[in-house]
Amino acid sequence: MDLKIAPITPAEVPELLKLIRELARFEKLEHEMKATMALLRKALFGPQPVAGALLARCDGKTVGYAIYFSTFSSFIGRPGLWLEDLYVRPRFRKNGIGRRLIESVAQVAAGRNCGRFEWTALNWNENALEFYRRLGAKALDEWVLVRLDSRGLRRLAATGRKKKTAAQ
Repeated sequence: MDLKIAPITPAEVPELLKLIRELARFEKLEHEMKATMALLRKALFGPQPVAGALLARCDGKTVGYAIYFSTFSSFIGRPGLWLEDLYVRPRFRKNGIGRRLIESVAQVAAGRNCGRFEWTALNWNENALEFYRRLGAKALDEWVLVRLDSRGLRRLAATGRKKKTAAQ
């Protein structure tokens, strides 16, 4: 098996979108899938790219991907890297591809002098959790992921604007 991992090119965005859909299906989150080729192109290759992506290919076939973006830790005063997605197509799992992808993202983080490399995993995905433990990653059980969706974000922002206007 000839495995190659490389940064995505603009021409490969349609293939990345297919893989993201596969991951959404696997995670039972297809109803949340809103990504489009245009949105991914802007995020990865726009004037101010906000994320990076690596594709894994075996014998020329796309078999997995990783998406990551920059973070910052005030406590350590350095940047970090957040692994948004790590996905390997089911029939290619257990061949070290996931490990090679995550090692490749770790190399990006080390090259940027990051103080942290973080990600989340679904609590029901025991295979992923065990894989991450074997890598030496620790589950931070005392932290809770908190999220506003785009609708909640707009509502909160509008509330803040109304208060600011009223105060002036």
